[in-house]
Amino acid sequence: MSPASLFWIPVLVRFSLIAGAGLAGGYVWNFTAGLTIAFVVLLVLVIIQLRYMYHLSLWLDHPDEVRLQDGWGSWTEIFAKLYRLRREDQKNRAELAEWLSRFRQAMSQLPDGVVIMDDVLFLEWCNPVAEQHLRLRLEKDKGMRVTNLIRSPEFIDYIILARYDEPLTLKIGERKLIVRLIPFEDRRQILVTHDVTELDRLETMRRDFIASASHELRTPLTVINGFLEIANTEPNLDPVTRAQHLKLMTEQGKRMQNLVDDMLVLTRLESIDYPLRKELVDIPTLIEQVHAEAEALSGGRHKISMKIDGPDIIGGADELRSAFGNLVSNAVRYTPDGGEIRIAWKSSPLGPEFSVQDTGIGIKQEHLSRLTERFYRVDKGRSRETQGTGLGLAIVKHVLARHDARLRVESEPGKGSTFTIHFSETVLEESA
Repeated sequence: MSPASLFWIPVLVRFSLIAGAGLAGGYVWNFTAGLTIAFVVLLVLVIIQLRYMYHLSLWLDHPDEVRLQDGWGSWTEIFAKLYRLRREDQKNRAELAEWLSRFRQAMSQLPDGVVIMDDVLFLEWCNPVAEQHLRLRLEKDKGMRVTNLIRSPEFIDYIILARYDEPLTLKIGERKLIVRLIPFEDRRQILVTHDVTELDRLETMRRDFIASASHELRTPLTVINGFLEIANTEPNLDPVTRAQHLKLMTEQGKRMQNLVDDMLVLTRLESIDYPLRKELVDIPTLIEQVHAEAEALSGGRHKISMKIDGPDIIGGADELRSAFGNLVSNAVRYTPDGGEIRIAWKSSPLGPEFSVQDTGIGIKQEHLSRLTERFYRVDKGRSRETQGTGLGLAIVKHVLARHDARLRVESEPGKGSTFTIHFSETVLEESA
């Protein structure tokens, strides 16, 4: 039986009782008195019904602010059913809000951007990653058309042509994004963005590295192959010429060997299969070895001093020796004869420091930020003269990254350079 029938049956019963009461009054008194009694009772009932209907109307308009009365007669059951429906609706709303909160929280943790739009591309919600990728602000941009927020001809064409089966490559500022639009329900669409800036940068670095390595290997191979061809075509070379050719081939062979060794070192430093093997590093012994190698490389052409006034640290001894050695050998190569090189190890308020100071040719400021790039050379001609591979400072950068250290470079053309490695205090805490 429907709620409407539950309401109207008691009303009809009441009207029957009123009519009966009027007839009884007319029989006892007279017809006019009975009709008056019936009219008054009917008026009271109508007022009560109107009063309940008024409160019901207020409650329907403002269910959270207005409280229904307990009711009387059939209104009691009607109000009870409405309260039950209200509680079920509140429960469903609470569950829906909880699921929506969980969904948004999960979407907020995704590494990709997620934008939810309606069927006409008005922004409804986006996660923080999408705000960064697309330069959106949810609080400010909610309710606005996404094509007005993302002002890119490629993106607008992608939307107009509706080629959603293929992703769109979109460049916004310094970011390179892969964008895909996914229809969702009947009146919703999801825009997903994936940042490939780092992958693109790594791919560019890989191509540049291969091209640079090929170029660096091509020169010594050309020299060696040229001399071998001469030796094959002219077997009767005089001993002096033959000796010169062999000397040059030996130098170029060593250059290739050094280049290959440095590339293997870089590969090992970048690989997750070669984690840092930490140990207590005897810094005085290590620096003395680096100093001896510098003396041998200099051959007495420079004044090389060292000062050790700092603690031992925890780290990879071989890697640190490679980093320190690269900085010192660079100082020797780029310091003219008679110059001075100072090697120092000391403590500082922020942690231990290793520094190499020289009186060499110096470096212009515009080159300092790119010194640790692979195969980057300030003076390519001089680098080849000094037999540098162009990978030394790149190796230093990777070693320092594995030791939570950083490199500071100070230089002035014609006056020299100072390379300083700053270690954090963690290398001391671990050794304590």
